[in-house]
Amino acid sequence: MARVRAILPDLHPTERRLAEAVLDFPGDMAGYSASEIAELAKVSNATVSRFVRKLGYASYDEARKAVREEGRTGSALLRFGTAQDARTGTVAQHLEQSRLNLDTTYEGLASESVDDIAKALHAARRVWLAGFRAGYPLASYLGWQIQQVLPHVSVLPKPGETLAESVATMAAEDVVILLLLRRNPKMAWTLAEAAIATGAHVALLGDVPSMEALPARWHLPCATTSAGPLLNHVGVMAVCNLLAARTLELSGPEGRQRMGHIEDMHDRLEEL
Repeated sequence: MARVRAILPDLHPTERRLAEAVLDFPGDMAGYSASEIAELAKVSNATVSRFVRKLGYASYDEARKAVREEGRTGSALLRFGTAQDARTGTVAQHLEQSRLNLDTTYEGLASESVDDIAKALHAARRVWLAGFRAGYPLASYLGWQIQQVLPHVSVLPKPGETLAESVATMAAEDVVILLLLRRNPKMAWTLAEAAIATGAHVALLGDVPSMEALPARWHLPCATTSAGPLLNHVGVMAVCNLLAARTLELSGPEGRQRMGHIEDMHDRLEEL
């Protein structure tokens, strides 16, 4: 939609009316034909054609394809107001989409990889969990759970610290789990490359296909297809929960001892 905003001052009044309609409901371009958009904005088909050419597209279909792709991989704004959303934004549809995401995610997940990661976590000098935007609370959840049996766990980015201050202390004996979810800041990729360069054992967990190109030890793809304006992270959360559960289950006597100490401290501090 940045293209639309950029050309607003130069538009004819009827083209401006069309632009304002697109900005009010940007996702509609993916669900409607040129004639339908023209009718909604009360402009002619010729106005729609001129408008998309001013945006830099050869045709309305090309513009609609770009919006559809951005709606799948980009801003939640472009998943508002589409014809499909209006028809299917129900509890049943969201439930079905969550099931499909779980099925797709688990189909690509091997038990051997999960156990391999859990064992590596126990053998690690330090464990790092990292995530940005939607990935940060999920990384925090995973870190909070495995910290019950692992004493040296850090979640990045740390408040008040630069990433460099953390990456500089990573070592080949460490394990790094990085959540790469759609619309990450560019520094997420830089962090992934820097973590791999330290020689640490790196796991990439997320919904970005291009993460497979990074030479990490583990790749855990997750489906996040949505039935509404927000990406559905049920599959990501399920993988985090599974990793945490297996880490606790494989913790042995030392892990149980640590959990016992934590419970004793809960009683002493009267926190729970």
